Amino acid sequence: MRVLVTSPVFPPDLGGPAVYVPSVARFLQERGHEVKVVAFCSNLQPEAHPFPVQAISPGSLPLRYLRAFWTVFRAAGWADVVYVNEHLALLHVLAAKLRGKPVVIRIMVDGSWEISHRKGWCGGDGIVEFQNHTYGWQVRLVRFLQRRWWSWCTGIISCSEFLRQILVQHHGVAPEKVRRIFNAYHGPKPEDVPQTRDEARAEVGCEHKGKLVLTICRLMGWKRVDQILRALTELPDEVHLAVAGDGDMQAEWEQLARDLGVADRVRFLGNVPHSEISLWIRAADVFALVSEYEGLSHTLLEVQALGTPMVASGVCGNPEVVEDRVNGLLVNPQDPSDVARALREICENPELGAQFAAEGLKRASEFTRKGTFSQVEAVLEAAIEGLGPGPQK
Repeated sequence: MRVLVTSPVFPPDLGGPAVYVPSVARFLQERGHEVKVVAFCSNLQPEAHPFPVQAISPGSLPLRYLRAFWTVFRAAGWADVVYVNEHLALLHVLAAKLRGKPVVIRIMVDGSWEISHRKGWCGGDGIVEFQNHTYGWQVRLVRFLQRRWWSWCTGIISCSEFLRQILVQHHGVAPEKVRRIFNAYHGPKPEDVPQTRDEARAEVGCEHKGKLVLTICRLMGWKRVDQILRALTELPDEVHLAVAGDGDMQAEWEQLARDLGVADRVRFLGNVPHSEISLWIRAADVFALVSEYEGLSHTLLEVQALGTPMVASGVCGNPEVVEDRVNGLLVNPQDPSDVARALREICENPELGAQFAAEGLKRASEFTRKGTFSQVEAVLEAAIEGLGPGPQK
């Protein structure tokens, strides 16, 4: 089959789809399918990919999406099926629909909530609270539009059962139309990163000799890096924090670190090349992700596969990766003292951290590329035949 894949981010930019899309595209190509990718990307000439990538150039949001519409519209004429990895998907799905092509969309977030949260239309409510509340006309409009583009799709893939239940229970999507397929980890194995903690720190230029907490994320409000900064004030001075990623909140969180008096213990790394991410994971004593929202975090999968202990917020899709006190610790993202408690427990007890890491390595087999992407392949093939993904297995 000929598959056109769309993505909201693409390497060298960071983000879950930037990990997922190249991996699933390569898998489909290895299975004998033809693949093309259309992506928003800061690098307008992506290289080192075995499939063609058409990058949408930066610009204002409306202009970028209009460019994406025409690009998808033109490319969809070639495709048998369009696989949309984009939560602002109206124009992508419409382009494929106008071409008469079946569409499968992958859901990483309730897009109506993310838009409303960014714009302040829902008063800062989290994704769970959002489902049961009524808001103004702006929220009603984005909910309507989202349900409309979902209705145009032949099949829907959700990356976690948490998200699948939101679609079924709160948006009225038929259960047989949406299939939960976990994200896959496709990256270095522990043996591919043989460096010790100190060797990894030396390679990435980290001179800190004490305990190191690492977080990797887009610096958006709901990622709650501010709570890790507040937690740092309750931890010994030897505990430092490295923040990999960039985004709208970076300047504000850098100022918060100064206001809290921990700026000398925090290093904002910016958009780290993906080739260095595994070294930073190896360099850390503990990884922290305390966001208020996650569909199913690729970063948690990578950290788990590389054997670094994890602290994660106990919300949304995170508990589908991290089981509390089995392969990591879950915390309340609204309570920095709870975050501090979990970080302190792992920093002070390396044996416990090693126990969590070992269990995580065992569980990594649940998120293999072959196991998950074979299911995606089946859903795409069914869509070409006009069939949805069927009941959840």
